[in-house]
Amino acid sequence: MRQSSRRGLLALLAAVLILALLALGLLVFRRFQAEAPAAPSASPAETLPAAATPVPDTPSPSPTEDPVSVRAREILAGMDDREKICQLFVVYPDDIAGVGSITYAGEETRLGLERYPVGGLVYAQGNILSREAVTEMIRTQQSWSQIPLLTCVDEEGGRVTRVMGNLDTTWLDAMYTYRDQGPEAARQNAVTVASDLLALGFNTDFAPVADVWSNPQNTVIGDRAYSDDFAQAAELVGAAVEGFESQGLLCCLKHFPGHGDTQEDSHYGTAYVNKTLEELRQAELLPFQAGIEAGADMVMVGHLTVPALDDKPATVSHAIVTGLLREELGFDGVVITDSLEMSAATGMALGDGELCVQALEAGCDLLLGPGDLSAAVDGVTAAVESGRLTWARIEESLQRILELKLRAGLLE
Repeated sequence: MRQSSRRGLLALLAAVLILALLALGLLVFRRFQAEAPAAPSASPAETLPAAATPVPDTPSPSPTEDPVSVRAREILAGMDDREKICQLFVVYPDDIAGVGSITYAGEETRLGLERYPVGGLVYAQGNILSREAVTEMIRTQQSWSQIPLLTCVDEEGGRVTRVMGNLDTTWLDAMYTYRDQGPEAARQNAVTVASDLLALGFNTDFAPVADVWSNPQNTVIGDRAYSDDFAQAAELVGAAVEGFESQGLLCCLKHFPGHGDTQEDSHYGTAYVNKTLEELRQAELLPFQAGIEAGADMVMVGHLTVPALDDKPATVSHAIVTGLLREELGFDGVVITDSLEMSAATGMALGDGELCVQALEAGCDLLLGPGDLSAAVDGVTAAVESGRLTWARIEESLQRILELKLRAGLLE
């Protein structure tokens, strides 16, 4: 009986201990639950079964790089140093052949393009003999160029024509004549010019004129302008750019920052634009801005001195080419100089090489018609070799030039 009682007592004690532990656990659980923050009420979406819960959208992949830019870099990587420098030049066929006013592509031209693989050729009236001759000449010159040429011409209408005056293409009067017929006339005139030029093998027109004939004493521009009113000129120039672009012909606004209010003709000497920057913004720059917004491919910088901005002509002015045209107006296309044979350029007495180097330093991409191509190429080459011009600066311009040619369908 004594052993049986002991066992009963032990069982009782064990039961009491188990009950005490259970009570202590319950007490701790309730205290923890009281101290924990209340859970937010579930939203309707959270009460759905797991399979019905909305799945967040997968982030879209970042856009790929522009294939035109990629292709331009590939072409650039395959060019040798001389090709890179020569591609910066647009010259007359006569300069390449070494003879005057050529009207066909002969052996001299083939050898010239081999020695100077330039970026483009600009044709004067003396180069244009007949439809058949000019078409064949351009076709042959293109076949001899490893990188297709910009084939350029000044075809404005009126007194500045190279094709209308020689061939039976559609005749147009000076653009000022059509100023009151509105933007549709300006657009259609550009379509007409573009169609005629493309049929002959040209791919670039140095037009439209974005200068405004605001000074009646100005003769270099005069009726070449679309208007004598800045706002009207802006509307008409923008429409003309649209017309050129619709046909796939490269076009070029000229002559930045505006040649219509000068007393002087930059062909024959220094020409001054005596306006403040704010005055330019409200007047001369309006047609250029409109043309840029319409998609102009190029802007031609004139040899115009703007004392309020720089004491040097615009062609060699970093303040005007880079500061005003690129940074303020936002133009990221190709900038080409006006002809480097004009007196306002040669009057700087820099020599062809130095003149071209300073134009590149200012931010220009294409160098138009230096008097001595050999000296010009040698001058740029020497500037690169000395470190004055970097290859990065040269290739910046080449990238723009190659992208222009790719977008125009001249390159694969």
